[in-house]
Amino acid sequence: MKKKPLLIGAAILVVAAGAVAVVAARSHREKPLEVQTAQVSRQKIVQKVDATGKIQPKTQVKISADVSAKITKLAVVEGQWVEKGAFLLELDRQRYLAIVESAEANVRSAEADAALVHENLVRSDRENKRSKELVAQNLESQSSAEDKQAAYQVEVARYDSAKNQVERARAALKQARDDLSKTTIYAPMSGTISDLNKEEGEIAIGSQFQPDVILVIADLSQMEAQVNVDENDIVSIAVGQEAEIEVDALPDQVLKGTVSEIANSANVAGAGSSDQKTEFEIKIAITTPPATLRPGMTATAGIFTKTNDSAMSVPIQCVAVRTPDQLAGKGGKPGKGQDGKGPGKGDKPKDAAAAPAGEYTADKDGFVEIVFCLEGTKAVARQVKTGIQSDELIEVLSGLNEGDTVVTGSYRAISKDLVNGAVVKVNNDIKPEKTEQARGSQ
Repeated sequence: MKKKPLLIGAAILVVAAGAVAVVAARSHREKPLEVQTAQVSRQKIVQKVDATGKIQPKTQVKISADVSAKITKLAVVEGQWVEKGAFLLELDRQRYLAIVESAEANVRSAEADAALVHENLVRSDRENKRSKELVAQNLESQSSAEDKQAAYQVEVARYDSAKNQVERARAALKQARDDLSKTTIYAPMSGTISDLNKEEGEIAIGSQFQPDVILVIADLSQMEAQVNVDENDIVSIAVGQEAEIEVDALPDQVLKGTVSEIANSANVAGAGSSDQKTEFEIKIAITTPPATLRPGMTATAGIFTKTNDSAMSVPIQCVAVRTPDQLAGKGGKPGKGQDGKGPGKGDKPKDAAAAPAGEYTADKDGFVEIVFCLEGTKAVARQVKTGIQSDELIEVLSGLNEGDTVVTGSYRAISKDLVNGAVVKVNNDIKPEKTEQARGSQ
């Protein structure tokens, strides 16, 4: 009998402990999510397309030899300034001088042969004319006159052939003299020797068969960035758009430029593989190139494609996506956030607002673009339509009003944890996290 009160007391303690545990668990589960907020405001947004490439002169000439020979004289060094028409280099001339002399001899021989044939033609012409007179006087037979006429026609043909031989010899001489002249190379433009690939004594291979660049002359006062733009972005690029260019070798400088040329055909890398990449080459003229800028330097360009000086905007990490069912409080996996990663399952808290799925219109992929607005103590999802974006801000075309308070962080909360109508606690002493990956163009 004495054990009964002890058992009752122990049971009461167990029940009380269980109740405390349930209350504690519920309190922990219903603890408001801590977020950061900001107000919707109008700000300037500049949308840009990023691209990488190389610095190169706007105008440059690659000097190659048209004939093959050893370099006997080299009058320039890399980095030297040369004027148009200045002597650059000379190739071995001996073989080409010999060819010219041989061609000149061939011309003289052909002209002598033509002169001899011409004399025979003149004699044959006289005999033919005299034969015709004798036939008219019945002093020579017709057959003899015909033989002389035939002999004259042969001499005419021989003379025509001799004249053609003379023309061929003269053409060969002209070609030989042209080849000889190409052994001496002069500067076709004023500029700087930006690249020198050969030394005296090396063989210059005639460029008729393959490129063999001896040196490069460039105008370094006019430089441009040659960059590659992804095929998805090329439609927004236009000649005349402004750009900012950063050069790896000049970390403290941001250069200004303007799009000057856009390629019509794409460059395809890794065709037929999973790494296939289609890009278009564009050229950006640099407004004021510094003296330290050199051809071949790696450059990154940001091309400004659209600008809105007074856009209704929010921080780019504010925009997330959910499915209509998730927004209606039916649970399931939240939609992919701006980092493109599928977050884990989110259970609907007891104090979440149950919004009808019909209030939201999904896109073709089944997602709704939303921003969480603070209404009292709750984060309510509002469907938005977005416009242009910069690295930090995104334009909101509809769904929000200026002055609305929106949830700006944490990134995990916006992309993964927050559900429509969840009770939240504002703590703006914590800096909102930035997106892990820039949001794709709308």
